[in-house]
Amino acid sequence: MKIQFRDIEPFIKKPDPKIRAILIYGPDNGLMRERAQTLGKTIVDDLNDPFNAVTLSAGALLEDPARLMDEAHALSMMGGDRLIRIEDSSDKIAPALKNYLQNPSLQNLLVLEAGELSPRSALRKLFEKEKNTAAVPCYVEGERDLTVLIRQELNQTGHKIEPDALNWLASNLTGDRGQARSGIEKLITYMGGPSSEKSAQQAIMLHDVQTCCGEAGVQSLEDLVYSVIGGNTETALKTYSHLINEGVSVIAVLRTLQNHLRRLHITKARIESGQDLNQAIKSLRPPVFFKQESAFKMQLQRWPLGRIESTLQRLTVLEAQCKKTGMPVETLCSQTLLGISKNIAKAA
Repeated sequence: MKIQFRDIEPFIKKPDPKIRAILIYGPDNGLMRERAQTLGKTIVDDLNDPFNAVTLSAGALLEDPARLMDEAHALSMMGGDRLIRIEDSSDKIAPALKNYLQNPSLQNLLVLEAGELSPRSALRKLFEKEKNTAAVPCYVEGERDLTVLIRQELNQTGHKIEPDALNWLASNLTGDRGQARSGIEKLITYMGGPSSEKSAQQAIMLHDVQTCCGEAGVQSLEDLVYSVIGGNTETALKTYSHLINEGVSVIAVLRTLQNHLRRLHITKARIESGQDLNQAIKSLRPPVFFKQESAFKMQLQRWPLGRIESTLQRLTVLEAQCKKTGMPVETLCSQTLLGISKNIAKAA
Protein backbone atom coordinates (compact mmCIF):
# COMPACT_ATOMS: atom_id res chain seq x y z
CA MET A 1 0.00 0.00 0.00
CA LYS A 2 1.29 3.43 -0.94
CA ILE A 3 0.82 5.95 1.85
CA GLN A 4 -0.29 9.33 0.49
CA PHE A 5 1.44 12.49 1.73
CA ARG A 6 -1.52 13.73 3.79
CA ASP A 7 -1.78 10.36 5.56
CA ILE A 8 1.88 9.86 6.44
CA GLU A 9 2.01 11.50 9.88
CA PRO A 10 -1.21 9.88 11.19
CA PHE A 11 -0.04 6.50 9.87
CA ILE A 12 3.41 6.83 11.45
CA LYS A 13 1.89 7.58 14.85
CA LYS A 14 -0.76 4.86 14.62
CA PRO A 15 -0.09 2.30 11.87
CA ASP A 16 -2.88 0.07 10.59
CA PRO A 17 -2.64 -3.24 12.52
CA LYS A 18 -3.25 -5.13 9.27
CA ILE A 19 0.10 -3.86 7.98
CA ARG A 20 2.85 -6.33 8.84
CA ALA A 21 5.82 -4.74 7.08
CA ILE A 22 6.63 -1.08 6.39
CA LEU A 23 9.21 0.35 4.00
CA ILE A 24 10.52 3.84 4.77
CA TYR A 25 12.61 5.31 1.97
CA GLY A 26 13.84 8.56 0.44
CA PRO A 27 16.71 11.04 0.20
CA ASP A 28 16.08 12.67 3.60
CA ASN A 29 18.00 10.31 5.89
CA GLY A 30 17.16 12.28 9.01
CA LEU A 31 13.42 12.16 8.33
CA MET A 32 13.65 8.47 7.45
CA ARG A 33 15.36 7.61 10.74
CA GLU A 34 12.92 9.74 12.73
CA ARG A 35 9.89 8.08 11.18
CA ALA A 36 11.41 4.63 11.67
CA GLN A 37 11.93 5.38 15.36
CA THR A 38 8.39 6.75 15.76
CA LEU A 39 6.97 3.63 14.13
CA GLY A 40 9.17 1.38 16.23
CA LYS A 41 7.95 2.94 19.46
CA THR A 42 4.37 2.00 18.59
CA ILE A 43 5.56 -1.59 19.06
CA VAL A 44 8.21 -1.37 21.80
CA ASP A 45 8.95 1.34 24.36
CA ASP A 46 12.71 0.85 24.11
CA LEU A 47 14.23 0.44 20.65
CA ASN A 48 17.30 -1.10 22.28
CA ASP A 49 15.28 -3.77 24.10
CA PRO A 50 17.35 -6.96 23.59
CA PHE A 51 14.25 -9.19 23.83
CA ASN A 52 11.65 -7.32 21.80
CA ALA A 53 13.69 -5.31 19.27
CA VAL A 54 16.29 -6.46 16.79
CA THR A 55 18.15 -4.54 14.09
CA LEU A 56 19.48 -6.35 11.04
CA SER A 57 21.40 -5.17 8.00
CA ALA A 58 20.34 -6.05 4.48
CA GLY A 59 23.82 -7.50 3.97
CA ALA A 60 23.32 -9.94 6.84
CA LEU A 61 20.05 -11.16 5.30
CA LEU A 62 21.73 -11.71 1.94
CA GLU A 63 24.38 -13.87 3.63
CA ASP A 64 21.77 -15.78 5.66
CA PRO A 65 18.30 -15.55 4.03
CA ALA A 66 16.74 -17.86 6.62
CA ARG A 67 17.44 -15.34 9.36
CA LEU A 68 14.57 -13.12 8.22
CA MET A 69 12.03 -15.88 8.81
CA ASP A 70 13.66 -16.85 12.12
CA GLU A 71 13.67 -13.33 13.54
CA ALA A 72 10.30 -12.27 12.15
CA HIS A 73 8.45 -15.31 13.49
CA ALA A 74 10.28 -15.57 16.83
CA LEU A 75 8.19 -15.13 19.98
CA SER A 76 9.20 -12.65 22.64
CA MET A 77 10.74 -14.19 25.76
CA MET A 78 9.14 -11.43 27.85
CA GLY A 79 5.79 -11.40 26.05
CA GLY A 80 4.36 -8.79 23.70
CA ASP A 81 5.06 -7.92 20.10
CA ARG A 82 8.56 -7.68 18.62
CA LEU A 83 10.10 -5.11 16.27
CA ILE A 84 12.46 -6.15 13.48
CA ARG A 85 14.30 -3.27 11.78
CA ILE A 86 16.23 -3.84 8.55
CA GLU A 87 18.78 -1.16 7.66
CA ASP A 88 20.27 -0.29 4.25
CA SER A 89 17.49 -2.12 2.42
CA SER A 90 17.69 -2.45 -1.35
CA ASP A 91 16.17 -4.37 -4.25
CA LYS A 92 18.51 -7.28 -3.51
CA ILE A 93 16.38 -8.38 -0.55
CA ALA A 94 13.06 -8.00 -2.41
CA PRO A 95 12.79 -11.78 -3.18
CA ALA A 96 13.26 -12.69 0.48
CA LEU A 97 10.64 -10.13 1.53
CA LYS A 98 8.19 -11.37 -1.09
CA ASN A 99 8.58 -14.90 0.23
CA TYR A 100 8.12 -13.78 3.84
CA LEU A 101 4.99 -11.74 3.09
CA GLN A 102 3.19 -14.85 1.91
CA ASN A 103 3.08 -15.91 5.55
CA PRO A 104 4.02 -12.94 7.78
CA SER A 105 3.95 -12.83 11.55
CA LEU A 106 0.68 -11.54 12.95
CA GLN A 107 2.41 -10.17 16.08
CA ASN A 108 5.79 -8.86 14.99
CA LEU A 109 6.34 -5.80 12.77
CA LEU A 110 9.03 -5.39 10.10
CA VAL A 111 10.33 -1.86 9.46
CA LEU A 112 12.72 -1.45 6.54
CA GLU A 113 14.91 1.62 6.03
CA ALA A 114 16.16 2.48 2.55
CA GLY A 115 17.62 5.40 0.65
CA GLU A 116 16.18 6.85 -2.53
CA LEU A 117 14.24 4.23 -4.54
CA SER A 118 13.01 4.87 -8.06
CA PRO A 119 9.42 4.01 -9.09
CA ARG A 120 10.90 0.99 -10.89
CA SER A 121 12.46 -0.37 -7.70
CA ALA A 122 11.39 -3.98 -7.05
CA LEU A 123 11.34 -3.38 -3.30
CA ARG A 124 9.24 -0.22 -3.57
CA LYS A 125 6.82 -1.87 -6.03
CA LEU A 126 6.38 -4.81 -3.67
CA PHE A 127 5.52 -2.64 -0.67
CA GLU A 128 3.21 -0.37 -2.67
CA LYS A 129 1.28 -3.32 -4.15
CA GLU A 130 0.77 -5.76 -1.28
CA LYS A 131 -2.24 -5.25 1.01
CA ASN A 132 -0.34 -6.10 4.20
CA THR A 133 2.58 -3.74 3.53
CA ALA A 134 3.07 0.03 3.38
CA ALA A 135 5.58 2.26 1.58
CA VAL A 136 6.34 5.61 3.23
CA PRO A 137 8.37 8.18 1.23
CA CYS A 138 10.70 10.65 2.98
CA TYR A 139 11.49 13.49 0.65
CA VAL A 140 13.41 16.65 1.54
CA GLU A 141 10.98 18.99 3.28
CA GLY A 142 10.29 22.47 2.02
CA GLU A 143 10.31 25.66 4.05
CA ARG A 144 6.54 25.51 4.71
CA ASP A 145 6.80 22.06 6.33
CA LEU A 146 9.77 23.15 8.41
CA THR A 147 8.03 26.27 9.71
CA VAL A 148 5.34 23.99 11.17
CA LEU A 149 7.98 21.76 12.80
CA ILE A 150 9.90 24.75 14.19
CA ARG A 151 6.77 26.34 15.69
CA GLN A 152 5.71 23.04 17.28
CA GLU A 153 9.10 22.39 18.85
CA LEU A 154 9.48 25.95 20.14
CA ASN A 155 5.92 26.09 21.50
CA GLN A 156 6.54 22.90 23.47
CA THR A 157 9.49 24.55 25.22
CA GLY A 158 7.75 27.88 25.91
CA HIS A 159 9.42 29.89 23.14
CA LYS A 160 7.91 32.27 20.61
CA ILE A 161 9.61 33.32 17.40
CA GLU A 162 9.21 36.38 15.19
CA PRO A 163 8.04 35.73 11.58
CA ASP A 164 11.26 36.94 9.92
CA ALA A 165 13.33 34.79 12.27
CA LEU A 166 11.09 31.80 11.54
CA ASN A 167 11.41 32.28 7.78
CA TRP A 168 15.19 32.63 7.94
CA LEU A 169 15.56 29.54 10.11
CA ALA A 170 13.28 27.41 7.91
CA SER A 171 15.15 28.50 4.79
CA ASN A 172 18.52 27.60 6.29
CA LEU A 173 17.48 24.29 7.84
CA THR A 174 16.04 22.69 4.70
CA GLY A 175 17.67 19.52 3.50
CA ASP A 176 17.61 16.96 6.30
CA ARG A 177 15.17 16.45 9.21
CA GLY A 178 17.93 15.31 11.56
CA GLN A 179 19.97 18.45 10.96
CA ALA A 180 16.82 20.56 11.27
CA ARG A 181 16.06 19.14 14.71
CA SER A 182 19.68 19.63 15.73
CA GLY A 183 19.46 23.29 14.71
CA ILE A 184 16.20 23.77 16.63
CA GLU A 185 17.64 22.15 19.76
CA LYS A 186 20.72 24.35 19.50
CA LEU A 187 18.51 27.43 19.28
CA ILE A 188 16.46 26.38 22.32
CA THR A 189 19.66 25.90 24.32
CA TYR A 190 20.97 29.27 23.15
CA MET A 191 17.74 30.95 24.31
CA GLY A 192 18.10 29.53 27.79
CA GLY A 193 16.51 26.10 27.52
CA PRO A 194 12.88 24.99 27.91
CA SER A 195 10.52 27.29 29.83
CA SER A 196 13.33 29.63 30.84
CA GLU A 197 12.70 33.14 32.17
CA LYS A 198 14.37 34.61 29.10
CA SER A 199 12.06 32.76 26.70
CA ALA A 200 9.01 33.89 28.67
CA GLN A 201 10.09 37.54 28.49
CA GLN A 202 11.04 37.89 24.84
CA ALA A 203 10.46 36.29 21.46
CA ILE A 204 13.26 34.84 19.37
CA MET A 205 14.46 37.51 16.96
CA LEU A 206 16.22 37.34 13.60
CA HIS A 207 19.60 38.24 15.11
CA ASP A 208 19.17 35.36 17.62
CA VAL A 209 18.78 32.67 14.96
CA GLN A 210 21.51 34.15 12.77
CA THR A 211 23.93 34.30 15.69
CA CYS A 212 23.06 30.81 16.92
CA CYS A 213 22.53 28.89 13.67
CA GLY A 214 24.73 30.79 11.29
CA GLU A 215 28.06 29.32 12.29
CA ALA A 216 27.99 25.51 12.61
CA GLY A 217 26.34 22.80 10.48
CA VAL A 218 23.95 25.14 8.75
CA GLN A 219 26.77 27.51 7.99
CA SER A 220 28.77 24.69 6.43
CA LEU A 221 26.18 24.48 3.66
CA GLU A 222 26.30 28.27 3.33
CA ASP A 223 30.10 28.11 3.16
CA LEU A 224 29.82 25.59 0.33
CA VAL A 225 27.33 27.73 -1.60
CA TYR A 226 29.35 30.91 -1.31
CA SER A 227 32.56 29.08 -2.24
CA VAL A 228 31.04 27.45 -5.33
CA ILE A 229 29.13 30.50 -6.54
CA GLY A 230 32.09 32.75 -5.65
CA GLY A 231 34.59 30.69 -7.66
CA ASN A 232 36.67 29.55 -4.66
CA THR A 233 37.27 26.03 -5.97
CA GLU A 234 39.64 24.71 -3.30
CA THR A 235 37.42 25.75 -0.39
CA ALA A 236 34.34 24.45 -2.21
CA LEU A 237 35.76 20.95 -2.62
CA LYS A 238 37.05 20.80 0.96
CA THR A 239 33.69 21.93 2.35
CA TYR A 240 31.80 19.50 0.12
CA SER A 241 33.97 16.60 1.29
CA HIS A 242 33.40 17.60 4.92
CA LEU A 243 29.61 17.76 4.47
CA ILE A 244 29.43 14.37 2.75
CA ASN A 245 31.58 12.79 5.47
CA GLU A 246 29.25 14.29 8.08
CA GLY A 247 26.31 12.54 6.43
CA VAL A 248 24.72 15.49 4.62
CA SER A 249 22.81 14.19 1.57
CA VAL A 250 23.73 15.23 -1.96
CA ILE A 251 20.10 16.27 -2.47
CA ALA A 252 20.41 18.70 0.45
CA VAL A 253 23.53 20.20 -1.13
CA LEU A 254 21.82 20.60 -4.51
CA ARG A 255 18.64 22.09 -3.01
CA THR A 256 20.68 24.64 -1.05
CA LEU A 257 22.59 25.65 -4.18
CA GLN A 258 19.37 25.94 -6.18
CA ASN A 259 17.74 28.05 -3.49
CA HIS A 260 20.71 30.45 -3.45
CA LEU A 261 20.77 30.77 -7.24
CA ARG A 262 17.04 31.51 -7.29
CA ARG A 263 17.61 34.32 -4.81
CA LEU A 264 20.39 35.67 -7.05
CA HIS A 265 18.07 35.41 -10.05
CA ILE A 266 15.25 37.30 -8.33
CA THR A 267 17.59 40.05 -7.15
CA LYS A 268 19.36 40.35 -10.51
CA ALA A 269 16.04 40.61 -12.35
CA ARG A 270 14.87 43.38 -9.99
CA ILE A 271 18.09 45.33 -10.56
CA GLU A 272 17.83 44.98 -14.35
CA SER A 273 14.24 46.24 -14.18
CA GLY A 274 15.51 49.44 -12.55
CA GLN A 275 15.47 48.74 -8.81
CA ASP A 276 18.34 49.99 -6.63
CA LEU A 277 20.94 47.33 -5.70
CA ASN A 278 20.60 47.74 -1.93
CA GLN A 279 16.82 47.90 -2.09
CA ALA A 280 16.67 44.76 -4.24
CA ILE A 281 18.79 42.86 -1.71
CA LYS A 282 16.77 44.11 1.27
CA SER A 283 13.58 42.96 -0.45
CA LEU A 284 14.66 39.31 -0.19
CA ARG A 285 12.90 37.11 2.35
CA PRO A 286 14.59 35.74 4.33
CA PRO A 287 17.14 38.56 4.21
CA VAL A 288 20.78 38.04 3.31
CA PHE A 289 22.89 37.47 6.43
CA PHE A 290 24.74 40.75 7.04
CA LYS A 291 28.15 39.02 7.13
CA GLN A 292 27.50 37.65 3.63
CA GLU A 293 26.06 40.77 2.04
CA SER A 294 29.30 41.92 0.39
CA ALA A 295 29.88 38.45 -1.09
CA PHE A 296 26.28 38.38 -2.33
CA LYS A 297 26.76 41.75 -4.07
CA MET A 298 29.93 40.49 -5.75
CA GLN A 299 28.08 37.42 -7.02
CA LEU A 300 25.39 39.67 -8.51
CA GLN A 301 28.09 41.47 -10.49
CA ARG A 302 29.75 38.27 -11.73
CA TRP A 303 26.64 36.20 -12.52
CA PRO A 304 24.52 37.30 -15.54
CA LEU A 305 20.91 36.10 -15.68
CA GLY A 306 21.67 33.67 -18.49
CA ARG A 307 24.39 31.90 -16.52
CA ILE A 308 22.15 31.65 -13.44
CA GLU A 309 19.37 30.08 -15.51
CA SER A 310 21.65 27.58 -17.27
CA THR A 311 23.26 26.58 -13.95
CA LEU A 312 19.86 26.06 -12.33
CA GLN A 313 18.88 23.83 -15.24
CA ARG A 314 22.15 21.92 -14.87
CA LEU A 315 21.50 21.33 -11.16
CA THR A 316 17.94 20.19 -11.87
CA VAL A 317 19.22 17.59 -14.33
CA LEU A 318 21.85 16.47 -11.80
CA GLU A 319 19.22 16.08 -9.07
CA ALA A 320 17.19 13.82 -11.37
CA GLN A 321 20.31 11.75 -12.09
CA CYS A 322 21.05 11.43 -8.36
CA LYS A 323 17.63 9.85 -7.81
CA LYS A 324 18.42 6.97 -10.19
CA THR A 325 19.53 3.75 -8.53
CA GLY A 326 23.19 2.92 -9.01
CA MET A 327 24.38 6.39 -9.97
CA PRO A 328 27.64 7.58 -8.29
CA VAL A 329 25.88 10.60 -6.79
CA GLU A 330 28.72 11.99 -4.66
CA THR A 331 31.12 11.91 -7.63
CA LEU A 332 28.60 13.42 -10.04
CA CYS A 333 27.89 16.24 -7.61
CA SER A 334 31.55 16.99 -6.88
CA GLN A 335 32.34 17.14 -10.61
CA THR A 336 29.46 19.54 -11.21
CA LEU A 337 30.44 21.80 -8.32
CA LEU A 338 34.02 21.80 -9.57
CA GLY A 339 32.88 22.80 -13.05
CA ILE A 340 30.62 25.61 -11.82
CA SER A 341 33.30 26.99 -9.51
CA LYS A 342 36.06 26.87 -12.14
CA ASN A 343 33.89 28.54 -14.78
CA ILE A 344 32.99 31.48 -12.58
CA ALA A 345 36.64 31.80 -11.47
CA LYS A 346 37.75 32.04 -15.12
CA ALA A 347 35.05 34.60 -15.85
CA ALA A 348 36.14 36.85 -12.99
